[in-house]
Amino acid sequence: MLSVGCYPDVATFTSLIDGHCRVGQVNEGLKLWRLMSARNISPNAYTFSVLINALCKDNRLHDARECLKQLRWTDIVPKPFIYNPVMDGFCKAGNVDEANIILAEMEEKGCRPDKLTFTILIIGHCMKGRMIKAMRIYYKMLSVGCAPDSITVNSFVSCLLKAGMANEAFHIRQTALEGLNLGLSSLNRAVPATMNADILVAV
Repeated sequence: MLSVGCYPDVATFTSLIDGHCRVGQVNEGLKLWRLMSARNISPNAYTFSVLINALCKDNRLHDARECLKQLRWTDIVPKPFIYNPVMDGFCKAGNVDEANIILAEMEEKGCRPDKLTFTILIIGHCMKGRMIKAMRIYYKMLSVGCAPDSITVNSFVSCLLKAGMANEAFHIRQTALEGLNLGLSSLNRAVPATMNADILVAV
């Protein structure tokens, strides 16, 4: 390319980074990322997504987190798919507080959490035993017009039942069935329909 006066641009670098990462050569992808910076070529949203996703799959959360920090100082208007893998990684590692910080950064950049973002945080807090916090996130999800799907609701109800919070599980189930019309047949089996529907849920 260089010999004929054709210089690589952001699309070229992104494709190369993606190619290396797909075959497990994440370090080579990082080298290209740094070469972009040295050549004053700014990454785009897809470049960030490709590298961050690969780093998370390689259990390199610290490096992925550093990439996100760089994103804060760009003019890119990001999408949730850039943040979600890092938040998921930290939640699975038991560091839900860091995931909450990333959520704040995400919203600061004007990026609205999507269904997967909320699900990751809800289950992350459940894994830490923070059931009330998980419920607050669930109701925030509803309040901003982000409808949960059956995976979100089923997973959350399962966590609540395991925590001995059957009344709250019933309330979540009713919210889903009445307001969202989800296909929740497994929920119907898990939570008795004869439970008291007037239970107040702690938030």
